[in-house]
Amino acid sequence: MDLTTIAIIIFFIMAVGLVSIWQHRLERERDAEAEAKLEEQLKEGKELGTDKPVTQSAHIHADKCIGCGSCVLACHQGDVLAVVSGLARVVHASHCIGCGNCERACPVCAIEVGLGDVSKRPDIPILSPTLESSVPGLYIAGELGGIGLVRNAIEQGKTAANDIARRLKQEPKPKLPGVHDILVVGVGPAGLSALFRAVELGLDYAAVSIDDVGGTVYKYPRRKLTLVQAAEMPLHGRIKEGEYFKEDLLKMWSDTVCRHGIKVQINAAVEMIAPVDGVLETRTSAGVFKSRFVVLALGRRGVPRKLGVPGEEAEHVLYELADAAALKGQRALVIGGGNSAVEAALGLAGQPENYVVLSHRKSDFSRLTGRNKERLDKAVAEGKIHLIMSSQVKHIQPKKVVLHSCEPVGKEVANLDNDWVFVCAGGDPPFPLLQKIGVKFGKAPGTEEPGAREAGTSEGKAPGRKEKE
Repeated sequence: MDLTTIAIIIFFIMAVGLVSIWQHRLERERDAEAEAKLEEQLKEGKELGTDKPVTQSAHIHADKCIGCGSCVLACHQGDVLAVVSGLARVVHASHCIGCGNCERACPVCAIEVGLGDVSKRPDIPILSPTLESSVPGLYIAGELGGIGLVRNAIEQGKTAANDIARRLKQEPKPKLPGVHDILVVGVGPAGLSALFRAVELGLDYAAVSIDDVGGTVYKYPRRKLTLVQAAEMPLHGRIKEGEYFKEDLLKMWSDTVCRHGIKVQINAAVEMIAPVDGVLETRTSAGVFKSRFVVLALGRRGVPRKLGVPGEEAEHVLYELADAAALKGQRALVIGGGNSAVEAALGLAGQPENYVVLSHRKSDFSRLTGRNKERLDKAVAEGKIHLIMSSQVKHIQPKKVVLHSCEPVGKEVANLDNDWVFVCAGGDPPFPLLQKIGVKFGKAPGTEEPGAREAGTSEGKAPGRKEKE
């Protein structure tokens, strides 16, 4: 081999080495930029509060995580998890819907979806494994107990009803006139499941609700898609996994109610629950109900928050959008910065000739799911939704709305011609009612010490859920 050939080979090897070094350096720089961006997102999440979960969410065991990123790819919302410094981290816990895709995708069982340590959650009532609260005979099911998703709500409703039936059998008492075996409060997925199971078991039941059949689902915007995992609904049978339109779920449940002649007292707001003469007496706006046991399935939305501005009580000011298709050629203002506000604005923007303005009191949207953020950005880019950030309503008139800026305070930023105002500013959860009843929470003042009661389901696993093998 001559010297020229050797030189060419050496040059080629050196060139390959230099290119490899250069590529490696670029990769390290890109990784460093990505790490810095994710660290900034974590910092921002803590400042905005999106790092705190609302219901059950992903919890990562750092000692097991291998940083493969399978959980990130499996996430239904797309922005809950990220790999930071070689380990999976929860970036936006409040965006997590608790579907469990990340837990199933993890090859080393480093993720668990649940509530975590409820002793540190003042918004989570302390429940037994069968969902009984600190008030004897009072059960809590569904989102009110901190567990989201339709499937989990169905399982919890069944768990509560089954335990009540067991106790009625084990602790028989003479039947008293006007005293039901079970009172179900709320007819969302959890309440309906408990109610349907009570009917299956032949229990003497009563059911009350402030809303119509469907509860929170009933309030969803028209044609909203809802993720439903496979579940067995009492009286109905198996519900297949998939995304269901709101209307399909409501029809499924309403048909079951009609088919079995189930009676529900609508427009009945609970005012108090207290033990009286050995039974639970539930005082509502529609009258007093007596029962051996009560299943509370009120959800967490509670009473809609008001703006506290002149003109808010007008008929054209609404607190939910039930059917966007009914509004065409209208001027609509949506107020709020959460998913419900954005979904309402998107629904209105999808109707012919609507002019839609979305007002948010902050300078950015920190509480949106990745999917809703993408949809909003697209609608804004296409001119279908007009954003007015850092703004708040000052005055609502019959055909106008005056908006002022939040920074600097008091400066008028818009005087909008308007037909409809939709206030999507969230709701006040019914925690004060629960505390008045005597329900104890994880770390609320005056509660029992953590661990004094078995947390069971409150530790985060929905009843009936199997552990990973």
